Amino acid sequence: MLVLFETPAGYALFKMKDESKLDDPDAIFKYFASADAANKTLKLKAFSKFENTTDAMSAVTALVEGKLSKGLKKFLTTELSELDLKETLAVGDSKLAASIAKKLEINVVSDSTTLELMRGIRSQISTLISGLPESDMNAMVLGLSHSLSRYKLKFSPDKVDTMIIQAIHLLDDLDKELNTYAMRVKEWYGWHFPEMTKLIVDNLAYAKVVKTMGFRSNAAETDLSTVLPEELEKEVKDAAEISMGTEISDEDLENIHHLADQIISITEYRVQLYDYLKNRMAAIAPNLTCLVGELVGARLIAHAGSLLNLSKQPASTIQILGAEKALFRALKSKHDTPKYGLLYHASLVGQAGPKIKGKMARTVATKAALSIRVDALGESEGPTVGIELRAKMEARLRQLEGKAKSSVGSATKGKKDGQKKFEFKQAKSYNEASDVAMAEDTPKKRKAADDDEEDEPVKVKKSKKTKEAKAEESDEEEEKPKKSKKSDEQGEKKKKKKKETEAEADQVEEKPKKKKKKSKAEDDE
Repeated sequence: MLVLFETPAGYALFKMKDESKLDDPDAIFKYFASADAANKTLKLKAFSKFENTTDAMSAVTALVEGKLSKGLKKFLTTELSELDLKETLAVGDSKLAASIAKKLEINVVSDSTTLELMRGIRSQISTLISGLPESDMNAMVLGLSHSLSRYKLKFSPDKVDTMIIQAIHLLDDLDKELNTYAMRVKEWYGWHFPEMTKLIVDNLAYAKVVKTMGFRSNAAETDLSTVLPEELEKEVKDAAEISMGTEISDEDLENIHHLADQIISITEYRVQLYDYLKNRMAAIAPNLTCLVGELVGARLIAHAGSLLNLSKQPASTIQILGAEKALFRALKSKHDTPKYGLLYHASLVGQAGPKIKGKMARTVATKAALSIRVDALGESEGPTVGIELRAKMEARLRQLEGKAKSSVGSATKGKKDGQKKFEFKQAKSYNEASDVAMAEDTPKKRKAADDDEEDEPVKVKKSKKTKEAKAEESDEEEEKPKKSKKSDEQGEKKKKKKKETEAEADQVEEKPKKKKKKSKAEDDE
């Protein structure tokens, strides 16, 4: 059996004298307890030394990734003869063992027994390899470990994520500072030339005009064609002649110029930083950049912490990323949850109408989740998936907009069919020939009719009373044989009351009759 061992100085190939010692893995450490025992167990067959630190770094990098480097492949092909190819090669790393077996077609072993054997060789490496002192080996280990750490830090994907996160945070801070400085210079110079604040809206152009013009009295002599268009330049010069601002000193103007210089320099640096961020995003997340843009993609990565953390998030989380406060407030108050967070600033979501923004944000989040996983875990470079997904999203947007327009059109069509068009009609003129003179006796007849209407409820009252009286009489006749003398007295009292009520009713009937007679007499007259 042959054993391949990697050292900071180079590759070592050992020959196992007795393979039966590997039958008991727990007893392997006994064969490396001393230098003599180690030399009896293994014999150095070949050693390939690294020429410089660069070769050592490339070899160690390939070993870490589990790949077969060119130097190791050349060493094994030259040292292994036809007889050795039939033997088994023991390798400590399983990934390296698989690549060696695939490319060189050798029987390779990498298991727990092999790891115990490697541990024993490492303990007696200075005695097994002659001419390699332990102090030199330790120095080589220290230098190679530092070089490997620097290499990993230089090409780490987390490092690139950190640069994107820092760049987008700095870009947001620069925007805030620019707004603050621009507002300050407008307020400061506005005391001298207040009309220019309304004429020039752009902050950079305002600062350049302040820097080149100085006092407003110099406006007529100053050439502002490099900063402003001709029409706006003429308006500024005309406004400077009739300005209502106060006078300022040279010292005040000097401080205003310093502030204007700050605005110009920060704006130029912001443009440079945006280009840097754009290039970084195109290199690390091309598919996400193609789908949602550089700024939105960088903000998503910064919010998640890294591209790898963002790739672990589902589409529903990516959709509301950045709206956590609104989400928990909605859950607490049992209201509707937010439909979008940072994705609201994506171009596809911004192009959608108000009614379909939620649907568009959900579909963009779904496709963005796929793009992020391809960027984080895929090996391909460039927007391989992003362009195709972008085309699908644009088609989906057109489809949703078509549905919204058709629904609005059908609603308006139904209203037109059901509602007639308003037509203005002129009012008819007053016709005097249609007037009719009313007779004088009509109000008298009306009075008689009113009297008839008044009689009807009285008759109803009488009929009600007579019915009640008859009912009482029938009840009394049934109770007469049963009652005593006292009851007879009570009956007489009731009869008297009946007579009184009947008399009152007759008097009420006579009154309307008299009224009728009087009205008839008046008519005759």
